[in-house]
Amino acid sequence: MILGENYVISFQERDTNLFNPIYERIQVPKGKVRLMHADYLFYVLIDIIIDNYFIILERVGEDIENIEDILIKNPEPETLQLIYRLKRSSIELRKSIWPIREVINKLQREQSDLIRDELQIYLRDIYDHIFRISDLLENYRDIIFGMLDMYLSSVSNRMNDIMKVLTIISTIFIPLTFLAGLYGMNFTYMPEFSQPLAYPILIFTMIIIAIIMLYYFKRKRWL
Repeated sequence: MILGENYVISFQERDTNLFNPIYERIQVPKGKVRLMHADYLFYVLIDIIIDNYFIILERVGEDIENIEDILIKNPEPETLQLIYRLKRSSIELRKSIWPIREVINKLQREQSDLIRDELQIYLRDIYDHIFRISDLLENYRDIIFGMLDMYLSSVSNRMNDIMKVLTIISTIFIPLTFLAGLYGMNFTYMPEFSQPLAYPILIFTMIIIAIIMLYYFKRKRWL
């Protein structure tokens, strides 16, 4: 924006309907924008930009809530991409907000013939809004970093659960494999071979061992 004594020149990078409310206010012959000086129009343009940041941050807050629900229920690899995308958005927002904050602060501290004293109260209002936006954005960034830690912790816990189940299964099969290997040896003189019920007894013994181990793991709350 370029502020002159009786004019304001503004440049837009892309077409947007953000300033439509100001266009409508200018059409009113007795509207405040028409009656005040150019510095007031300068303030109104900045004010509507700052107010739009609250709408953007509201959407960011909704995205954070949705991702938190996913993290609690069932985080997937795609969830990590959502977190990183949200993180980049917060960084871009911060890069765009901080310069505006410095500009408004400078306009408040330095005297200019183009900005009347009556406008200082409006500039302070803008600065308060920017401060609230910056504070809210910092809180969101902390939450986003916390969600990243939550995702990594959730993936780690899931991996631990998988490893625990696999370890229990492997532990149960250790004695069973021993028995199967023992009676799978091709020796001629093994007393059990002469017993008709040797095979059913061995199978029953293996089942009992597995049940006892499962009960033990349950008592230890490993399951």
